[in-house]
Amino acid sequence: MASVEKLPMLQEGYRMLTEELARLKIERPQIVDAIEEARAHGDLSENAEYHAAKERQGQIEATISDIEDRLSRAQVIDPRDLSGDRIVFGATVTMLDEDDKPVKYQIVGQTEANAKDGKISYNSPLGRALIGKKVDDEVEVTVPSGERFYLVSKIEFI
Repeated sequence: MASVEKLPMLQEGYRMLTEELARLKIERPQIVDAIEEARAHGDLSENAEYHAAKERQGQIEATISDIEDRLSRAQVIDPRDLSGDRIVFGATVTMLDEDDKPVKYQIVGQTEANAKDGKISYNSPLGRALIGKKVDDEVEVTVPSGERFYLVSKIEFI
């Protein structure tokens, strides 16, 4: 029997997905109306409005299906319920970069990842390199700009 791969995410990511799903389900009937209106204009072979509406309908249906799949496999994790001395999903990690400048990231799911906000995916190169590390561990990661080195200075579950 095939097992369903769980998709870890924080509560914030789960909320963002449910809000996007609700928005798309509201847009869905509007697209059907747009298709009907475009169909009423006659010849469909040269009807750009019809083809655009049909394309948008396909995009919406695919996105709805994808979001419903993610939500069905979601494993919502609250970092405040975690503890330990190793970096795991949900941990907030403070590191020192090569210039001894502090860099702080939270390890999150793909949905929530936004490096500008200090949130990196557990699947990103840095996220994968950090998982399992402890304070005072050195981390080496290859990124598009080259090799980067960090020293883990603090692990928090907030």
